[in-house]
Amino acid sequence: MNSLAEELERYLKIRRALGFKLDTAARILRRFLSFAEQEHADYITTDLFLRWQKAFGHAHRGTWAARLGMVHLFAEWLHGIDARNEVPPRSLIPLRIRRSRPYIYSREEIQRIICAAADLPSIYGLRGLTYSTFLGLVAATGLRISEAILLDVGDVDLTSGVITIRHGKHGNSRYNPISESTKARLTAYSKECVRLFGGHNEAFFISEEGKRLSDSCVRYNFSLVCKNIGMRPAQHFHRHGRGPRIHDLRHTFAVHTMLNWYRSGKDAAAEMIKLTTYLGHANPSSTYWYIEAIPELLELASQRAQAQLAKEEKV
Repeated sequence: MNSLAEELERYLKIRRALGFKLDTAARILRRFLSFAEQEHADYITTDLFLRWQKAFGHAHRGTWAARLGMVHLFAEWLHGIDARNEVPPRSLIPLRIRRSRPYIYSREEIQRIICAAADLPSIYGLRGLTYSTFLGLVAATGLRISEAILLDVGDVDLTSGVITIRHGKHGNSRYNPISESTKARLTAYSKECVRLFGGHNEAFFISEEGKRLSDSCVRYNFSLVCKNIGMRPAQHFHRHGRGPRIHDLRHTFAVHTMLNWYRSGKDAAAEMIKLTTYLGHANPSSTYWYIEAIPELLELASQRAQAQLAKEEKV
């Protein structure tokens, strides 16, 4: 049998050939096998996973349930090759799907985050430009982090101001129009990338090495920015720490959009399907969830409903 590391690369190659996107799983599984090597483990066992969890440090139950799922699938692959590999049961970390209340950034906080990202140090200055533009786009459009990372140059039409999201959740694609100010910022960023790299890059958002950004690097730089402005406590060993998440920029976009509907008197029910489509939600219920999660939205929705009932009673 090949080593665990060799089998992992074969496992990833085959699953990617079947169409699976495994960047996060590959990173987590490599860290797990690095721990297995430190423990001189030749086979995966449930006890090995539990020791890794203990050594890894604190993380949310949902995060560990996701990591267990990745190890579980890989262990099933290995068990089919050599039965001495155990498959850690998913029941090790029981998980009830419960959405945590999102953090809604103020406009001032978003401005501080983007300005601090622009000050990230680098040799050519591209790091600060990349992350300030990246975070600004997510805040302005509500894109998922993976969707923004996977944007190619050809997906960003800077003439018509339309972004094509080809790698949405569940494999769905959609078109998102952007504002003139967002288009101007993306155009300036694109020109700088062309100046530095000659326009030979496939990815729209790139690092100073000319490579596509990775999920881990985006999250690390976001956490670093938040620590620099006091929104997260300082951490050792490049740890992200705890605090408002980068994904909450997407939540903030959705909530501010809905608040504007109610405050301006728009028909929220008629507008909801537009927001559902723009965000790439598979079901409108995922968009309506924000009304329940945000007290101000719930209050405005209740006031609108009560006013409508009162009007109907008079008729």
